[in-house]
Amino acid sequence: FPFPYTPYRIQEQFMEALYGALEAGRVGIFESPTGTGKSLSLICGALSWLRDLEERKRQEEARLLEGLSPAEPGHPGSTDTAGEPDWVTAFVQRKEERDKVDRLKEEQIRRKKREDRLEKIRNNVQLKYAAKRKRSEEDETKRLLQLSKEAVSQGAGADVLDQLDHNEEELILAEYESDEEKKVVSGLEEDDDDLEEEHVTKIYYCSRTHSQLSQFVREVQKSPFGKDTRLVSLGSRQNLCVNEEVRRLGALQLINDRCMEMQKNKHEKKSDEENEGKKRRVNRAVCPFYSYEQMQFLRDEVLVEVKDIEQLVSLGRETKACPYYGSRYAIPAAQLVVLPYQMLLHEPTRSAAGIKLKDQVVIIDEAHNLIDTITCIHSAEVSGSQLCCAHSQLSQYMERYRKRLKAKNLMYIKQILYLLERFVAMLGGNVNQNPGCQTVFQTGTVLKSINDFLFQSQVDNINLFKVQRYCEKSLISRKLFGFVERYGGSATAVKNNKENQKLAGLQNFLLTLQQGSDKEGDPPVEAENDQLRAASPLMQIEGFLTALTNANQDGRVILNRQGTVGQSSLKFLLLNPAVHFAKVVEECRAVIIAGGTMQPVADFREQLLSCAGVDPARVLEFSCGHVIPPENILPIILCNGPSNQQLEFTYQTRDLPQMMDETGRILCNLCNVIPGGVVCFFPSYEYEKQVYAHWEKTGLLTRLATKKKIFQEPKKANQVEQVLLEYAKCIKRCNQAGGQMTGALLLSVVGGKMSEGINFSDDLGRCVIMVGMPYPNIKSPELQEKMAWLDKSMPRAAGQAPSKVLIENLCMKAVNQSIGRAIRHQKDFASILLLDHRYARPAIFNKLPQWIRERTQVKPAFGSAFAELRKVRTSLSCT
Repeated sequence: FPFPYTPYRIQEQFMEALYGALEAGRVGIFESPTGTGKSLSLICGALSWLRDLEERKRQEEARLLEGLSPAEPGHPGSTDTAGEPDWVTAFVQRKEERDKVDRLKEEQIRRKKREDRLEKIRNNVQLKYAAKRKRSEEDETKRLLQLSKEAVSQGAGADVLDQLDHNEEELILAEYESDEEKKVVSGLEEDDDDLEEEHVTKIYYCSRTHSQLSQFVREVQKSPFGKDTRLVSLGSRQNLCVNEEVRRLGALQLINDRCMEMQKNKHEKKSDEENEGKKRRVNRAVCPFYSYEQMQFLRDEVLVEVKDIEQLVSLGRETKACPYYGSRYAIPAAQLVVLPYQMLLHEPTRSAAGIKLKDQVVIIDEAHNLIDTITCIHSAEVSGSQLCCAHSQLSQYMERYRKRLKAKNLMYIKQILYLLERFVAMLGGNVNQNPGCQTVFQTGTVLKSINDFLFQSQVDNINLFKVQRYCEKSLISRKLFGFVERYGGSATAVKNNKENQKLAGLQNFLLTLQQGSDKEGDPPVEAENDQLRAASPLMQIEGFLTALTNANQDGRVILNRQGTVGQSSLKFLLLNPAVHFAKVVEECRAVIIAGGTMQPVADFREQLLSCAGVDPARVLEFSCGHVIPPENILPIILCNGPSNQQLEFTYQTRDLPQMMDETGRILCNLCNVIPGGVVCFFPSYEYEKQVYAHWEKTGLLTRLATKKKIFQEPKKANQVEQVLLEYAKCIKRCNQAGGQMTGALLLSVVGGKMSEGINFSDDLGRCVIMVGMPYPNIKSPELQEKMAWLDKSMPRAAGQAPSKVLIENLCMKAVNQSIGRAIRHQKDFASILLLDHRYARPAIFNKLPQWIRERTQVKPAFGSAFAELRKVRTSLSCT
């Protein structure tokens, strides 16, 4: 490279490119390998630009307030009044200037108030203690009031309302007033709308996981901007809720529904208190942390000092304020908003969180799987068991509370029941029978367009938009879950209550459903799915109904009929992720898509940006080199093995004994010369298992074990950490003890638990081996439909069909992620071996990351590759 191998120089280049993209309002695809300080570069580049922008705005404001008009011919803010008299033109221009000056004065006043308030909180410690003392006094008052209420209720006795007890009253749906969407201001009191601040120009930083966001916030705290940056961390209720009663529900959807219900109860409490002369409903639970005053205090604390999610939750418990809504209050005034990119990419979630993207900057980090994420967010799947279970639960609910439900509630419930009945019929079943016992005669997978599915299931006369809106606004899934929770316990408890005798059918149905799914021959159910099974299946079905409201050309419905109705499923597959990404790109001033390994970037340009209508001139690509010197990495494409067997791991040849033997010989030779850890990636779990069994049978596994202790990647996620711990301990022990065994060999799987997010740095990964090319299953109906859609929608590129390009890109993205596990910092070194002669083809070779591609050697024979590995090992040992 033409510059020194120092992180600072690469950071400087990265920041310059980022600054230019933000200034010009581009959509940037930025690639920066691990070890180049990508997070720090993103912070410093973006915040530097934001500070400059704020300074320019203030200078412009000062000029305007001094009476110097910036309006010039061709200025974007000037009005075209061609053909009008001069006095009209002058009047219009003066009015525009006065209006702009008035707006600027108001903005300055708001900014001054905000800065004064935050400065006061930052410096006045007594204010914090006063707030704490006030909260303690309020808590004591509430406690005394509660004690007095309990004493009164014990003296008066408990009233029974319409023969329903206190808990059952909460299960009844409130009256659904309108089919039209109403304006809902999440987290704001009805009379507090005018208190919402105007959004300042800000940066939305998104990443994939909670841990990555926490790491980013720590980088901000250490950066030069850490002390005076207004940063807000957003998360789900599952991460931010401090109400233990709600947190115990566990499932995210249950927590969301319960939280929204408690808010609704708080608003209804006011109207109940006004009707003192009338018969009032029993008091419903409200959240003690949903206090507007305390959430305002928490908002100011968040803006004063940079805090990650853990610190935000601790602050919420201390101040007795809701961190979920308190952090939302801080969004308008924040300069940097940190959030998971699932929250930003899903428009309803984005809108509910109060995120406004107009003229803002969005940075999406770890974006290599951005297309898959968007597709996953907007796809949905429901099983036959869930459909039948939901129908049974909902019909029992309707029968129980028919006399208490309003007409519109009954109408929508009947529509949902009809939808469930028709969906089960499409799978070849009947909702009135146990799905585990209903055999499906016409098995197989069928793909249908949305319109065809709706017409054939005879539900095209139902407005799915209204049904979906009803489910969302009425919280019916939460009510239904409470109903099942109450009557889904032991059958004895239900039968002992004469009033609830008729509900025994629900318990019997659930019992037979469980017995049907647990019979011999069925696949074992993971423990992590138990929580989902306990929740109302209507929650899953709501997601499927929402997916069906997509445009007909943007998705497909997959009918998967397998064995029984319970094992069959309906799945919505989103084909065009750009339709949900288009609004983000249109509204934002600039969008930066960043990652350590973004190659091949053609998918982002064509499937995401081109289909979203982004002008190619607006797209900027930037890829910087790695911080390591050339001699610290040795990538080799190996075409032949030790016995001159050509390496081509196609579906037809990879199962041959001679191919598996050749792979074993390569590993035996490499393990003899490579110290520390060796990570070997296979295309699938099945192939890895097959090769392992063959090596065990031929005795090759024993030969390997003399040099390296062998570990296998587990399928279960909860076992991964233990395997990695044992793998690391073994390598450390061998390094310290010396002897014949020099380390460990880890057999992993592309796309598995260890191919992404795991750091095989230093001795944990001195060599990464890729066995074959992990092409996706071409026979998958979902992939075939995606390929057909691309061939119809996208132009041919360089004489290749878009479907073929997609297959190659999916393969190489998986390869690039896996081989990137080795080099993790500036002084790290490793070898990379690609075992397949097809990697040398130009179309494939050019899709390797630039920093690997420039140093890759193609070796036709194993002897020359082995000599190169020995030479590199000797030179590194000397240094």
